[in-house]
Amino acid sequence: MNNDALQGFVEQLWDTEIVPKLIDYIRIPNRSPDFDADWVAHGHMARAVDLLAGWAREKLEALPGATLSVEQLPGRTPLLFIDVPASGAAPQDDCVLLYGHLDKQPEMEGWSDGLGPWTPVLRSDRLYGRGGADDGYALFGALTAVLALREQGVAHARCVILIEAGEESGSPDLSHYVEHLAARIGQPSLVVCLDSGCADYERLWMTTSLRGLVGGVLTVRVLGEGVHSGDASGVVPSSFRILRQILARLEDVKTGRILPADFYAEIPEERRRQARIAAAALGTATWDKFPWADGVQPVSENGARLLLNRSWRPQLEVTGAAGFPPVASAGNVLRPFSAVKLSLRLPPTVDAQVAAGVLKKLLTEAPPYGAQVTFDGEAAASGWDAPALAPWLEEAVDLAAQAAFGHAPAWMGEGGSIPFMGMLGEKFPQAQFLITGVLGPHSNAHGPDEFLHIPTGKRLTAAVASVLERHAVR
Repeated sequence: MNNDALQGFVEQLWDTEIVPKLIDYIRIPNRSPDFDADWVAHGHMARAVDLLAGWAREKLEALPGATLSVEQLPGRTPLLFIDVPASGAAPQDDCVLLYGHLDKQPEMEGWSDGLGPWTPVLRSDRLYGRGGADDGYALFGALTAVLALREQGVAHARCVILIEAGEESGSPDLSHYVEHLAARIGQPSLVVCLDSGCADYERLWMTTSLRGLVGGVLTVRVLGEGVHSGDASGVVPSSFRILRQILARLEDVKTGRILPADFYAEIPEERRRQARIAAAALGTATWDKFPWADGVQPVSENGARLLLNRSWRPQLEVTGAAGFPPVASAGNVLRPFSAVKLSLRLPPTVDAQVAAGVLKKLLTEAPPYGAQVTFDGEAAASGWDAPALAPWLEEAVDLAAQAAFGHAPAWMGEGGSIPFMGMLGEKFPQAQFLITGVLGPHSNAHGPDEFLHIPTGKRLTAAVASVLERHAVR
Protein backbone atom coordinates (compact mmCIF):
# COMPACT_ATOMS: atom_id res chain seq x y z
CA MET A 1 0.00 0.00 0.00
CA ASN A 2 1.23 3.47 -0.89
CA ASN A 3 1.33 5.34 2.40
CA ASP A 4 1.29 8.81 0.82
CA ALA A 5 -1.80 7.90 -1.17
CA LEU A 6 -3.40 6.50 1.98
CA GLN A 7 -2.75 9.69 3.92
CA GLY A 8 -4.07 11.81 1.07
CA PHE A 9 -7.27 9.78 0.73
CA VAL A 10 -7.97 9.93 4.46
CA GLU A 11 -7.20 13.66 4.71
CA GLN A 12 -9.48 14.49 1.80
CA LEU A 13 -12.42 12.46 3.08
CA TRP A 14 -12.12 13.81 6.62
CA ASP A 15 -11.91 17.42 5.44
CA THR A 16 -14.66 17.34 2.84
CA GLU A 17 -17.17 14.91 4.33
CA ILE A 18 -16.44 13.57 7.80
CA VAL A 19 -15.93 16.82 9.69
CA PRO A 20 -19.10 18.40 8.19
CA LYS A 21 -21.09 15.27 9.08
CA LEU A 22 -19.71 15.29 12.62
CA ILE A 23 -20.77 18.93 12.95
CA ASP A 24 -24.32 17.85 12.09
CA TYR A 25 -24.02 14.89 14.45
CA ILE A 26 -22.97 17.03 17.42
CA ARG A 27 -26.11 19.13 17.02
CA ILE A 28 -28.30 16.10 17.78
CA PRO A 29 -28.89 15.72 21.57
CA ASN A 30 -29.11 11.94 21.40
CA ARG A 31 -28.45 11.19 25.04
CA SER A 32 -27.98 7.57 25.99
CA PRO A 33 -31.19 5.90 27.28
CA ASP A 34 -30.09 6.10 30.92
CA PHE A 35 -30.20 9.89 30.56
CA ASP A 36 -33.27 10.14 28.33
CA ALA A 37 -36.04 7.78 29.36
CA ASP A 38 -38.22 9.05 26.49
CA TRP A 39 -35.55 8.64 23.81
CA VAL A 40 -37.97 6.92 21.43
CA ALA A 41 -40.53 9.73 21.59
CA HIS A 42 -37.90 12.45 21.35
CA GLY A 43 -36.48 10.92 18.18
CA HIS A 44 -32.91 12.14 18.63
CA MET A 45 -31.49 8.63 18.49
CA ALA A 46 -33.34 7.96 15.24
CA ARG A 47 -31.95 11.18 13.77
CA ALA A 48 -28.40 10.18 14.69
CA VAL A 49 -28.89 6.73 13.17
CA ASP A 50 -30.31 8.24 9.99
CA LEU A 51 -27.39 10.66 9.69
CA LEU A 52 -24.69 7.99 10.06
CA ALA A 53 -26.53 5.37 8.01
CA GLY A 54 -27.19 7.87 5.21
CA TRP A 55 -23.51 8.71 4.84
CA ALA A 56 -22.48 5.06 5.05
CA ARG A 57 -24.99 3.99 2.36
CA GLU A 58 -23.46 6.49 -0.05
CA LYS A 59 -19.98 5.09 0.62
CA LEU A 60 -21.09 1.48 0.14
CA GLU A 61 -21.53 2.20 -3.57
CA ALA A 62 -17.73 1.90 -3.80
CA LEU A 63 -17.81 -1.48 -2.03
CA PRO A 64 -19.58 -4.04 -4.26
CA GLY A 65 -21.59 -6.56 -2.27
CA ALA A 66 -21.52 -4.55 0.95
CA THR A 67 -24.76 -4.23 2.91
CA LEU A 68 -26.09 -1.99 5.66
CA SER A 69 -29.04 -2.63 7.94
CA VAL A 70 -30.49 -0.84 10.93
CA GLU A 71 -31.29 -3.61 13.39
CA GLN A 72 -34.07 -2.98 15.91
CA LEU A 73 -34.94 -5.68 18.41
CA PRO A 74 -38.18 -5.07 20.36
CA GLY A 75 -37.68 -2.74 23.31
CA ARG A 76 -34.01 -2.14 22.55
CA THR A 77 -31.90 0.64 21.11
CA PRO A 78 -31.05 0.40 17.40
CA LEU A 79 -27.80 -0.93 15.99
CA LEU A 80 -26.06 -0.20 12.68
CA PHE A 81 -24.75 -3.36 11.01
CA ILE A 82 -22.45 -3.04 8.00
CA ASP A 83 -21.05 -6.09 6.23
CA VAL A 84 -18.26 -5.56 3.68
CA PRO A 85 -17.09 -8.63 1.72
CA ALA A 86 -13.44 -9.61 1.62
CA SER A 87 -11.35 -8.14 -1.15
CA GLY A 88 -8.41 -9.48 -3.14
CA ALA A 89 -6.63 -12.62 -1.97
CA ALA A 90 -7.86 -12.37 1.62
CA PRO A 91 -9.47 -15.56 2.99
CA GLN A 92 -13.23 -15.49 2.56
CA ASP A 93 -13.94 -17.24 5.86
CA ASP A 94 -12.10 -14.70 8.01
CA CYS A 95 -13.60 -11.60 9.61
CA VAL A 96 -12.66 -8.33 11.30
CA LEU A 97 -15.18 -6.78 13.69
CA LEU A 98 -14.97 -2.98 14.03
CA TYR A 99 -16.94 -1.34 16.85
CA GLY A 100 -18.19 2.10 17.84
CA HIS A 101 -21.27 3.75 19.37
CA LEU A 102 -23.47 6.74 18.63
CA ASP A 103 -25.18 7.53 21.95
CA LYS A 104 -23.94 10.41 24.09
CA GLN A 105 -23.48 11.46 27.69
CA PRO A 106 -25.69 14.28 29.04
CA GLU A 107 -24.85 17.97 28.78
CA MET A 108 -22.84 18.65 31.97
CA GLU A 109 -22.38 22.20 33.28
CA GLY A 110 -19.33 24.40 32.94
CA TRP A 111 -18.90 24.80 29.17
CA SER A 112 -16.75 27.79 28.22
CA ASP A 113 -18.25 30.88 26.62
CA GLY A 114 -19.18 30.17 23.01
CA LEU A 115 -19.16 26.40 23.51
CA GLY A 116 -21.93 23.99 24.35
CA PRO A 117 -22.79 20.29 24.17
CA TRP A 118 -25.05 20.61 21.12
CA THR A 119 -23.25 23.57 19.57
CA PRO A 120 -20.46 22.36 17.27
CA VAL A 121 -17.51 24.77 17.16
CA LEU A 122 -14.46 24.22 14.97
CA ARG A 123 -11.38 25.94 16.35
CA SER A 124 -8.12 25.20 14.59
CA ASP A 125 -7.74 21.41 14.72
CA ARG A 126 -10.36 20.83 17.42
CA LEU A 127 -14.07 20.16 16.94
CA TYR A 128 -15.92 20.98 20.16
CA GLY A 129 -19.25 19.49 21.20
CA ARG A 130 -20.68 16.39 22.81
CA GLY A 131 -20.08 13.05 21.13
CA GLY A 132 -17.74 13.86 18.27
CA ALA A 133 -14.82 12.05 19.91
CA ASP A 134 -16.96 9.75 22.07
CA ASP A 135 -17.85 8.11 19.79
CA GLY A 136 -19.36 9.66 16.66
CA TYR A 137 -16.15 9.51 14.66
CA ALA A 138 -15.92 5.70 14.95
CA LEU A 139 -18.29 4.82 12.08
CA PHE A 140 -16.57 7.32 9.80
CA GLY A 141 -13.07 6.17 10.76
CA ALA A 142 -13.84 2.47 10.40
CA LEU A 143 -15.53 2.73 7.01
CA THR A 144 -12.95 5.17 5.68
CA ALA A 145 -10.17 2.72 6.57
CA VAL A 146 -11.87 0.06 4.45
CA LEU A 147 -12.51 2.51 1.61
CA ALA A 148 -8.85 3.53 1.63
CA LEU A 149 -7.81 -0.08 1.05
CA ARG A 150 -10.26 -0.51 -1.82
CA GLU A 151 -9.05 2.76 -3.34
CA GLN A 152 -5.63 1.16 -3.84
CA GLY A 153 -6.88 -2.33 -4.61
CA VAL A 154 -5.37 -3.70 -1.41
CA ALA A 155 -6.70 -6.97 -0.02
CA HIS A 156 -8.61 -7.04 3.24
CA ALA A 157 -10.64 -9.63 5.11
CA ARG A 158 -14.40 -9.40 5.41
CA CYS A 159 -15.20 -6.44 7.68
CA VAL A 160 -18.23 -6.17 9.95
CA ILE A 161 -18.93 -2.78 11.50
CA LEU A 162 -21.19 -2.59 14.56
CA ILE A 163 -22.35 0.81 15.83
CA GLU A 164 -24.49 0.48 18.93
CA ALA A 165 -26.67 3.07 20.68
CA GLY A 166 -26.42 2.19 24.36
CA GLU A 167 -22.72 2.14 25.32
CA GLU A 168 -22.98 5.13 27.67
CA SER A 169 -25.70 3.18 29.51
CA GLY A 170 -23.52 0.10 29.94
CA SER A 171 -24.28 -1.60 26.60
CA PRO A 172 -27.33 -3.51 27.91
CA ASP A 173 -28.50 -4.35 24.39
CA LEU A 174 -25.26 -5.27 22.63
CA SER A 175 -25.02 -8.87 23.81
CA HIS A 176 -28.54 -9.48 22.48
CA TYR A 177 -27.56 -8.11 19.08
CA VAL A 178 -24.34 -10.12 18.98
CA GLU A 179 -26.39 -13.23 19.64
CA HIS A 180 -29.09 -12.17 17.15
CA LEU A 181 -26.47 -11.53 14.45
CA ALA A 182 -24.13 -14.40 15.34
CA ALA A 183 -24.54 -16.22 12.04
CA ARG A 184 -24.01 -13.02 10.06
CA ILE A 185 -21.00 -11.93 12.09
CA GLY A 186 -19.14 -15.23 12.03
CA GLN A 187 -15.94 -15.70 14.02
CA PRO A 188 -13.73 -12.59 13.98
CA SER A 189 -10.00 -13.14 14.21
CA LEU A 190 -9.51 -9.42 14.96
CA VAL A 191 -11.70 -7.01 16.94
CA VAL A 192 -11.06 -3.27 16.48
CA CYS A 193 -12.64 -0.98 19.07
CA LEU A 194 -12.52 2.77 18.37
CA ASP A 195 -13.90 3.96 21.72
CA SER A 196 -10.86 4.30 23.94
CA GLY A 197 -8.32 7.00 24.71
CA CYS A 198 -4.81 8.23 24.00
CA ALA A 199 -2.37 9.69 26.48
CA ASP A 200 -1.05 12.23 23.97
CA TYR A 201 -1.66 13.18 20.34
CA GLU A 202 1.84 12.30 19.19
CA ARG A 203 1.60 8.53 18.87
CA LEU A 204 -0.74 5.58 18.48
CA TRP A 205 -1.92 4.43 21.90
CA MET A 206 -3.15 0.88 22.36
CA THR A 207 -5.40 0.00 25.29
CA THR A 208 -4.22 -3.13 27.09
CA SER A 209 -6.85 -3.32 29.82
CA LEU A 210 -10.00 -1.69 31.19
CA ARG A 211 -11.10 -1.42 34.80
CA GLY A 212 -14.32 -2.86 36.12
CA LEU A 213 -16.88 -0.94 38.16
CA VAL A 214 -19.23 -1.48 41.06
CA GLY A 215 -21.26 1.22 42.67
CA GLY A 216 -24.49 2.26 44.26
CA VAL A 217 -26.09 4.51 46.84
CA LEU A 218 -25.12 4.20 50.50
CA THR A 219 -27.72 5.66 52.88
CA VAL A 220 -27.43 6.17 56.64
CA ARG A 221 -30.65 7.14 58.46
CA VAL A 222 -30.88 8.08 62.15
CA LEU A 223 -34.20 9.95 62.40
CA GLY A 224 -37.58 10.10 60.75
CA GLU A 225 -37.24 13.86 60.30
CA GLY A 226 -34.77 16.64 60.96
CA VAL A 227 -34.59 18.19 64.43
CA HIS A 228 -32.93 21.23 66.01
CA SER A 229 -29.21 20.57 66.19
CA GLY A 230 -28.89 22.50 69.44
CA ASP A 231 -31.29 20.08 71.08
CA ALA A 232 -30.19 16.82 69.45
CA SER A 233 -26.43 17.00 68.80
CA GLY A 234 -24.55 14.97 71.37
CA VAL A 235 -27.62 12.82 71.90
CA VAL A 236 -28.47 11.67 68.36
CA PRO A 237 -25.45 10.40 66.43
CA SER A 238 -24.73 12.31 63.24
CA SER A 239 -25.62 10.37 60.10
CA PHE A 240 -22.64 11.98 58.39
CA ARG A 241 -20.24 10.80 61.10
CA ILE A 242 -21.59 7.28 60.80
CA LEU A 243 -21.21 7.52 57.03
CA ARG A 244 -17.57 8.47 57.47
CA GLN A 245 -17.01 5.52 59.79
CA ILE A 246 -18.51 3.11 57.31
CA LEU A 247 -16.48 4.48 54.39
CA ALA A 248 -13.35 4.10 56.53
CA ARG A 249 -13.95 0.33 56.35
CA LEU A 250 -13.39 0.61 52.61
CA GLU A 251 -10.80 3.35 52.14
CA ASP A 252 -7.81 4.67 54.03
CA VAL A 253 -8.74 8.31 54.57
CA LYS A 254 -5.12 9.50 54.48
CA THR A 255 -3.86 7.70 51.37
CA GLY A 256 -7.00 6.71 49.44
CA ARG A 257 -5.85 3.08 49.47
CA ILE A 258 -8.71 0.59 49.28
CA LEU A 259 -8.39 -1.67 52.31
CA PRO A 260 -10.06 -5.07 51.62
CA ALA A 261 -7.89 -7.51 49.70
CA ASP A 262 -10.99 -8.76 47.83
CA PHE A 263 -10.82 -5.76 45.50
CA TYR A 264 -7.23 -6.34 44.35
CA ALA A 265 -5.65 -8.45 41.61
CA GLU A 266 -2.05 -9.34 40.80
CA ILE A 267 -0.61 -6.86 38.29
CA PRO A 268 1.09 -8.79 35.46
CA GLU A 269 4.76 -7.93 34.96
CA GLU A 270 4.10 -7.08 31.30
CA ARG A 271 1.59 -4.42 32.38
CA ARG A 272 4.13 -2.98 34.82
CA ARG A 273 6.74 -2.84 32.05
CA GLN A 274 4.31 -1.11 29.68
CA ALA A 275 3.43 1.41 32.40
CA ARG A 276 7.10 2.30 32.88
CA ILE A 277 7.56 2.84 29.14
CA ALA A 278 4.40 4.93 28.86
CA ALA A 279 5.34 7.02 31.89
CA ALA A 280 8.77 7.73 30.40
CA ALA A 281 7.14 8.89 27.17
CA LEU A 282 4.61 11.11 28.93
CA GLY A 283 6.67 12.66 31.72
CA THR A 284 4.62 15.14 33.73
CA ALA A 285 1.84 14.96 31.12
CA THR A 286 0.60 11.96 33.10
CA TRP A 287 -0.90 14.45 35.57
CA ASP A 288 -0.54 17.84 33.88
CA LYS A 289 -3.55 17.10 31.65
CA PHE A 290 -6.01 17.64 34.51
CA PRO A 291 -7.51 21.08 35.34
CA TRP A 292 -5.94 21.36 38.80
CA ALA A 293 -7.05 23.98 41.31
CA ASP A 294 -4.19 26.23 42.36
CA GLY A 295 -1.69 24.50 44.64
CA VAL A 296 -3.12 20.98 44.42
CA GLN A 297 -0.66 18.15 43.78
CA PRO A 298 -1.12 14.60 42.42
CA VAL A 299 -1.06 11.68 44.84
CA SER A 300 2.42 10.83 43.53
CA GLU A 301 4.93 12.11 40.98
CA ASN A 302 5.95 8.59 40.04
CA GLY A 303 4.37 8.33 36.60
CA ALA A 304 4.37 4.53 36.40
CA ARG A 305 2.70 4.31 39.80
CA LEU A 306 0.00 6.75 38.71
CA LEU A 307 -0.67 4.85 35.49
CA LEU A 308 -1.07 1.62 37.43
CA ASN A 309 -3.23 3.37 40.03
CA ARG A 310 -5.66 4.37 37.29
CA SER A 311 -5.64 1.01 35.53
CA TRP A 312 -4.83 -1.86 37.92
CA ARG A 313 -5.57 -0.70 41.48
CA PRO A 314 -9.04 -0.20 43.01
CA GLN A 315 -10.06 3.40 43.58
CA LEU A 316 -13.11 5.01 45.21
CA GLU A 317 -14.94 8.20 44.29
CA VAL A 318 -18.09 9.73 45.79
CA THR A 319 -19.95 11.00 42.74
CA GLY A 320 -23.10 12.37 44.34
CA ALA A 321 -24.88 13.07 47.62
CA ALA A 322 -28.38 13.44 49.02
CA GLY A 323 -29.83 14.58 52.36
CA PHE A 324 -27.79 17.79 52.37
CA PRO A 325 -29.58 21.12 51.79
CA PRO A 326 -27.75 23.77 49.75
CA VAL A 327 -25.29 25.81 51.82
CA ALA A 328 -27.31 28.99 51.39
CA SER A 329 -30.40 27.41 52.99
CA ALA A 330 -28.76 25.09 55.54
CA GLY A 331 -30.19 25.83 58.98
CA ASN A 332 -29.20 24.53 62.41
CA VAL A 333 -30.75 21.12 61.83
CA LEU A 334 -29.50 17.66 62.65
CA ARG A 335 -30.37 15.99 59.39
CA PRO A 336 -32.29 12.69 59.41
CA PHE A 337 -30.09 10.93 56.85
CA SER A 338 -27.00 11.18 54.66
CA ALA A 339 -26.62 9.39 51.35
CA VAL A 340 -23.75 9.21 48.89
CA LYS A 341 -23.34 7.59 45.50
CA LEU A 342 -20.20 5.47 45.34
CA SER A 343 -18.14 4.53 42.32
CA LEU A 344 -15.54 1.84 43.01
CA ARG A 345 -13.21 1.11 40.09
CA LEU A 346 -11.83 -2.42 40.05
CA PRO A 347 -8.74 -4.05 38.53
CA PRO A 348 -9.41 -5.61 35.11
CA THR A 349 -9.40 -9.22 36.32
CA VAL A 350 -11.57 -8.87 39.45
CA ASP A 351 -15.04 -10.42 39.16
CA ALA A 352 -17.40 -7.45 39.55
CA GLN A 353 -20.35 -9.57 40.69
CA VAL A 354 -18.31 -11.06 43.53
CA ALA A 355 -16.94 -7.62 44.41
CA ALA A 356 -20.45 -6.18 44.54
CA GLY A 357 -21.49 -8.76 47.13
CA VAL A 358 -18.40 -8.10 49.24
CA LEU A 359 -18.97 -4.35 49.04
CA LYS A 360 -22.60 -4.51 50.17
CA LYS A 361 -21.77 -6.73 53.15
CA LEU A 362 -18.84 -4.52 54.14
CA LEU A 363 -20.94 -1.36 54.12
CA THR A 364 -24.10 -2.61 55.79
CA GLU A 365 -23.15 -5.15 58.45
CA ALA A 366 -22.96 -4.13 62.14
CA PRO A 367 -23.95 -0.46 61.63
CA PRO A 368 -22.74 1.92 64.38
CA TYR A 369 -25.43 2.87 66.92
CA GLY A 370 -27.85 0.53 65.17
CA ALA A 371 -28.38 3.12 62.43
CA GLN A 372 -30.46 2.17 59.40
CA VAL A 373 -27.85 1.55 56.70
CA THR A 374 -28.73 0.46 53.20
CA PHE A 375 -26.72 0.04 50.03
CA ASP A 376 -28.64 0.00 46.76
CA GLY A 377 -26.18 -1.43 44.28
CA GLU A 378 -26.16 -0.65 40.58
CA ALA A 379 -25.22 -3.01 37.78
CA ALA A 380 -21.71 -4.36 38.25
CA ALA A 381 -19.38 -4.43 35.23
CA SER A 382 -16.23 -6.52 35.15
CA GLY A 383 -13.12 -5.18 33.48
CA TRP A 384 -11.05 -6.66 30.70
CA ASP A 385 -7.42 -7.60 30.13
CA ALA A 386 -6.23 -8.09 26.55
CA PRO A 387 -5.00 -11.52 25.48
CA ALA A 388 -1.34 -11.96 24.64
CA LEU A 389 -0.50 -10.10 21.47
CA ALA A 390 0.13 -12.20 18.37
CA PRO A 391 3.48 -11.43 16.69
CA TRP A 392 1.78 -10.38 13.45
CA LEU A 393 -0.39 -7.81 15.27
CA GLU A 394 2.52 -6.43 17.27
CA GLU A 395 4.44 -5.94 14.03
CA ALA A 396 1.39 -4.50 12.25
CA VAL A 397 0.72 -1.97 15.01
CA ASP A 398 4.35 -0.89 15.06
CA LEU A 399 4.42 -0.35 11.28
CA ALA A 400 1.06 1.45 11.31
CA ALA A 401 2.11 3.73 14.15
CA GLN A 402 5.38 4.67 12.51
CA ALA A 403 3.68 5.38 9.18
CA ALA A 404 0.75 7.38 10.54
CA PHE A 405 2.25 9.08 13.61
CA GLY A 406 6.00 8.96 13.06
CA HIS A 407 6.55 7.32 16.45
CA ALA A 408 6.51 3.84 17.91
CA PRO A 409 3.19 2.87 19.49
CA ALA A 410 2.59 3.01 23.23
CA TRP A 411 0.57 0.64 25.38
CA MET A 412 -1.46 1.53 28.44
CA GLY A 413 -4.34 0.34 30.59
CA GLU A 414 -7.34 2.64 30.68
CA GLY A 415 -9.12 3.62 33.86
CA GLY A 416 -12.61 3.60 32.40
CA SER A 417 -14.86 0.75 31.39
CA ILE A 418 -16.09 -0.44 28.01
CA PRO A 419 -18.63 -2.98 29.27
CA PHE A 420 -18.89 -5.05 26.13
CA MET A 421 -15.17 -5.87 25.87
CA GLY A 422 -15.34 -8.68 28.38
CA MET A 423 -18.40 -10.06 26.63
CA LEU A 424 -16.64 -10.05 23.26
CA GLY A 425 -13.56 -11.61 24.80
CA GLU A 426 -15.69 -14.52 26.00
CA LYS A 427 -17.67 -14.71 22.76
CA PHE A 428 -14.59 -14.71 20.53
CA PRO A 429 -11.80 -16.29 22.60
CA GLN A 430 -9.51 -16.79 19.59
CA ALA A 431 -9.67 -13.16 18.46
CA GLN A 432 -6.94 -10.56 18.74
CA PHE A 433 -7.94 -7.12 20.00
CA LEU A 434 -6.93 -3.66 18.84
CA ILE A 435 -8.44 -1.12 21.25
CA THR A 436 -7.66 2.53 20.64
CA GLY A 437 -9.26 5.97 20.35
CA VAL A 438 -8.94 9.73 20.08
CA LEU A 439 -9.78 10.83 23.63
CA GLY A 440 -6.55 12.52 24.66
CA PRO A 441 -5.39 15.29 27.01
CA HIS A 442 -8.06 17.91 27.79
CA SER A 443 -10.53 16.33 25.34
CA ASN A 444 -12.76 15.91 28.40
CA ALA A 445 -15.13 13.13 27.42
CA HIS A 446 -18.37 13.28 29.46
CA GLY A 447 -17.43 16.74 30.76
CA PRO A 448 -17.62 20.34 29.54
CA ASP A 449 -15.67 21.46 26.46
CA GLU A 450 -15.37 17.96 25.01
CA PHE A 451 -13.52 18.02 21.70
CA LEU A 452 -12.29 15.80 18.91
CA HIS A 453 -8.66 16.32 17.91
CA ILE A 454 -9.09 16.06 14.15
CA PRO A 455 -5.46 15.27 13.19
CA THR A 456 -5.52 12.30 15.57
CA GLY A 457 -8.76 11.10 14.00
CA LYS A 458 -7.13 11.19 10.59
CA ARG A 459 -3.93 9.45 11.68
CA LEU A 460 -5.86 6.82 13.57
CA THR A 461 -7.98 6.09 10.51
CA ALA A 462 -4.84 5.56 8.43
CA ALA A 463 -3.34 3.35 11.14
CA VAL A 464 -6.43 1.12 11.19
CA ALA A 465 -6.23 0.76 7.41
CA SER A 466 -2.61 -0.33 7.70
CA VAL A 467 -3.44 -2.95 10.33
CA LEU A 468 -6.28 -4.29 8.17
CA GLU A 469 -3.82 -4.69 5.31
CA ARG A 470 -1.37 -6.65 7.47
CA HIS A 471 -4.19 -8.75 8.90
CA ALA A 472 -5.16 -9.94 5.42
CA VAL A 473 -1.67 -11.32 4.69
CA ARG A 474 -0.58 -12.43 8.16
